[in-house]
Amino acid sequence: METTLETTAPESPTVGRSGWLCPTELDRQRAVDTSRRVRHARLLGSAFVGAGLIVYAPLSSWWLLALFAVSTLNMVTLDRRMARSQHPERHAFASMVFTLAVLSVGALMTGGPQSPFLPLLILPVGLSPARFREQVVGVFTAVTAAAIMGVALSDQSSLIESPGLTIATLALMGSVVAITMAIRGAEVQHRSESVLDPLTGLLNRKALETRFAELEELARLTGGSVCVIATDVDNFKRINDTLGHDAGDAALRDIAYTMRKSLRSFELMYRLGGEEFLIVLPRVGLREGAWIGERLRKAVERARPGGQEITISLGVAAAHGDDVLYDRLFATADEALYQAKDEGRNRVVSRPLSSPETGVPASPPPLARPEAQPQPQTL
Repeated sequence: METTLETTAPESPTVGRSGWLCPTELDRQRAVDTSRRVRHARLLGSAFVGAGLIVYAPLSSWWLLALFAVSTLNMVTLDRRMARSQHPERHAFASMVFTLAVLSVGALMTGGPQSPFLPLLILPVGLSPARFREQVVGVFTAVTAAAIMGVALSDQSSLIESPGLTIATLALMGSVVAITMAIRGAEVQHRSESVLDPLTGLLNRKALETRFAELEELARLTGGSVCVIATDVDNFKRINDTLGHDAGDAALRDIAYTMRKSLRSFELMYRLGGEEFLIVLPRVGLREGAWIGERLRKAVERARPGGQEITISLGVAAAHGDDVLYDRLFATADEALYQAKDEGRNRVVSRPLSSPETGVPASPPPLARPEAQPQPQTL
């Protein structure tokens, strides 16, 4: 594939998830990961509820079993619907709302404010802190409280005569949400303090921030260069949609391993999230960075990660001396990456860093020929 060097910078396309449920990629990834991890717990909990309904149905209504079947179908198909959707978090939230609605109908059919199934209405909101951010949990908690009061007010005379079960259910809901929110906070803090990506074993954004601050200072003192390569897996959503998230995870692990073993020991690789990676090359300029990017592209194409025909697109940017600033370098590499995708994917595009004052691309310093560089180390 040809490596193109652009001297102008077209507008970068805006890509992201601006939805209220998951406004960032990290929020979306958390919702998806949690749904997979609690899959067996959801099914086991459903089995316990079903057993209770089977025992209670002869005393109340056999229609409860029909409601249970509908709720079970919703949970069993949730993972498949999430895997096929561009917005899996919406299916996760809709599933919780649907489960709350089914449980509310069941409680209405079995005594309203005196129903033994009234406390079950807190089950969906109890899972929500594991999947969604605080604002979403707050809204869903209010919706659940409204559902509990709606069931209770269906028989006002019974509620006035014996409000104990309704009060206990609301108190239990508040306690469960508070506890799960505290557990979520501890888990999020643990993740933020970690510097390794658990899926690929690569360094993560936190490690990148610390290391790049050191590289910026070193470049200012020595006038040296730093190159960054923004990398994205082409058509990765297709793998998740057709083969499932487990196959997607396997492919990401293989891609990370293939690229890492093609780099030298001092060349650093980070997983930014999803299928996005960033390679940081100290003492490397633009032309050499483009050569390294092409080597990585070919390595992944030959490796068939996860047994699939997978390619990557790469955007390269470099700077030296006082111009080594992470925000500018990453933005330029990201623009080059999107250009590579726009031009057909499976290619490397390099772009000089524009001057912040004039917008004119700066000239990269002279570089050695690729054959003069040391060979990559094999892990």
